[in-house]
Amino acid sequence: MTSNLDPDARSSYRLITLAARLIQRRQDDALAPLGLTRAAVIALEGLTDGPLNQEQLADTIRVQSQTLGRVLTRLEAAGLITRTRQASDRRQLKVELTEAGASAVDAARQAEINAYPDDPDIAWKALRDELTKFVRAVPLNRDTGVVPFVAPEHRAGHRPQPGRASGLRARDQPHQM
Repeated sequence: MTSNLDPDARSSYRLITLAARLIQRRQDDALAPLGLTRAAVIALEGLTDGPLNQEQLADTIRVQSQTLGRVLTRLEAAGLITRTRQASDRRQLKVELTEAGASAVDAARQAEINAYPDDPDIAWKALRDELTKFVRAVPLNRDTGVVPFVAPEHRAGHRPQPGRASGLRARDQPHQM
């Protein structure tokens, strides 16, 4: 299998994950006094445009329906959402924000804003646009044929240059016969 991944992609992936972890920690710290988690806020925000059933909400916020069910149970217990059976299909639950849920979304948004870096040198729109393209390029379902990263020296057709390291340690080198 070959990969046409840009050589800079690996370091970009690492920066994305590092940035995500840093922001997630700050969000966790900011949301804790509100009794909310990032998962809860994402679910609540997914309902701000109106009620959805659980599967629609899961698709909207790109999580598994089963995982979302546990979050929704906690949100319902806290009075931030309601879940009611659909009259047209008793298997479906309509999930809807309560007034307390809408207030929680507003408080969470403000807490998160206060947690983000306030640096005028960051091109936020450009960053958002590039990350949006990246997120859209990632398939929803894991494709086993996708090679997320293959080092250039291991790509098909690549021949190490004489005198350059191939990336293999001496003990991993094939034995000469």
